[in-house]
Amino acid sequence: MNNKLEASMHNLEPIFLLVLIGFFSIASQLIAYRLRLPAILFLLLSGLFMGPVSGIFNPDAVFGDLLFPIVSLSVAIILFEGALTLNLQELGNHKKTVMRLCSSGAILSWLIVAPAAYYLMGLTWELAFLFSAIVTVTGPTVVMPMIRAVRPSKNVAQILKWEGIVIDPIGAILAVLVFEYIVSQQNALSHTLLVFFKTVAVGIFFGLASGYVLSKAIKRGYIPEYLINTSVLISVLISFEASNLLAHESGLLAVTVMGMFLANKRDIKVDDIVEFKETLSVLLISGLFVILAARIKLEELYAIALPATLLLLVMIFIARPLNVYFSTKRSSLIWQEKWLISWMAPRGIVAAAVSALFAIKLDMIGYANADILITLVFFVIVFTVTLQSLTSTHIAKALDQREEAAKGYLIFGGGHFARMLGKELMSLGYTVKIADTNWESICAARMEGIPTYFGNPSSAHAMRTMDLTGIGNVLVMSSYKHLNPIVTQHFQYIYGDEHVMGISHNDQKGFEGHSLSEHYLQSLGLFGDTTYSKLASQTSKGAVIKRTALTACFTFDDYKAKYMSQFTALFFVDSKGKLTAFKSKESTPPGEGCQIISLISQVG
Repeated sequence: MNNKLEASMHNLEPIFLLVLIGFFSIASQLIAYRLRLPAILFLLLSGLFMGPVSGIFNPDAVFGDLLFPIVSLSVAIILFEGALTLNLQELGNHKKTVMRLCSSGAILSWLIVAPAAYYLMGLTWELAFLFSAIVTVTGPTVVMPMIRAVRPSKNVAQILKWEGIVIDPIGAILAVLVFEYIVSQQNALSHTLLVFFKTVAVGIFFGLASGYVLSKAIKRGYIPEYLINTSVLISVLISFEASNLLAHESGLLAVTVMGMFLANKRDIKVDDIVEFKETLSVLLISGLFVILAARIKLEELYAIALPATLLLLVMIFIARPLNVYFSTKRSSLIWQEKWLISWMAPRGIVAAAVSALFAIKLDMIGYANADILITLVFFVIVFTVTLQSLTSTHIAKALDQREEAAKGYLIFGGGHFARMLGKELMSLGYTVKIADTNWESICAARMEGIPTYFGNPSSAHAMRTMDLTGIGNVLVMSSYKHLNPIVTQHFQYIYGDEHVMGISHNDQKGFEGHSLSEHYLQSLGLFGDTTYSKLASQTSKGAVIKRTALTACFTFDDYKAKYMSQFTALFFVDSKGKLTAFKSKESTPPGEGCQIISLISQVG
């Protein structure tokens, strides 16, 4: 009977296991979405379940000789996508601190962790330095969910966010250089440095050349708009393999340099490319991590548990604090901010992907004990993400570095009414930011002194660069009917459904053929039954926003009788200063001591 079951499983393996990988990948992403935790945790747990725990999936048996090319090309795309986000012009006020954390500070951590790995884990010096280089990387995919949950002070949040973005490609380059040096040592000693420098030179040359040619092709319109993303993807793969053919193992460096070149090319707009690559990276990462985690052997995890824990303590309590101390020595940060930055440094996607690739490559060239690299890096990832996710909020509170729940407003849409409302909210002391893809609207808002973001606020670029400190609510009031649902869903995940509200458009009600989700429609109804067109029409005819106090002698009913159909109620401020928006399903009318904020039409 068992033989029949095994034979049946063997017949189903190719398609059954691929579908199962897809199921666990999307399930992990959805669970992470609901719990607001880094998805990498659930992806790794899924892989462990499919591989060493249940034994239903053996990646080496299923993929065979294709495993290395799959991992190799996937890592190349992941590294390119990470490098593509590194625009040095966007680092902001903490540029020096971030660059120190990612350069001299990273080198210091590398030099501290490597000897610890050598003596505690019994690794060779080569593997110890390679492991140390790999774990210098944090990454935005694990840092950003933690920042949203912890709500650290503005300085801490900005530094951690940018460190995660910058260290991805820089840490990857350091790991690639160490790996290339290890591989070059397989040659005669006299040729080691020659091979190493040749590999580095070829990688840099191909990266710069590929980036330059691609940027010129895009700028001059040689590639049609609908083929740009596909062309970039193929160019990355061509550059990766061409560089490898000329100098063994130089491809990863080439694609990393290529991404950094394009990110810092001022005359090339990479936002759409970043969004495409980010989507592709999510797909690759989800499947890749399930596959890689399935290769881990539980007995190896048990065997390294004690020394790996000691190594982890060195990383968390010695290497990281020293990195932060020397990197922030001349900064204006207070000691509480420095300690919180020291604590929040989870390892993420690039670390796991690169370690798996290098372990497979080293194993292929006969390097002894290379598999321990994957097991050790995955151990570090799981424990740093878990430990710091569970404790960072409490530590931030203890250090008095946790911001109160933000109450400010991000307004999507920069029309005349939105600008009037933004100024009114600012006059009440609320943080306000207007986002729009229309440059004229953004210019008008800036002229009126309202902070702005030019672009799609749900884009990958916005996630990296838009400062949302103090923002806790989103008002979707743009004319872009097809973009509004995307922006709404994006910020519902970040702030919760109750903090994201939108104005209806005329054709969004009572039309079954409209492909809008019920979830999105429930977010509409801001400012009652008014519509975008009605507000735009009123403001074009001279309507103004007024604030009126309610008293025992002038109630809300009196207010409605006075203005009748000439007003659109927007917000009311209660006696305790709480601001509440009027909605189509408003149940509790404002009473004595409240202030009504309305758009009042001019009576001709």
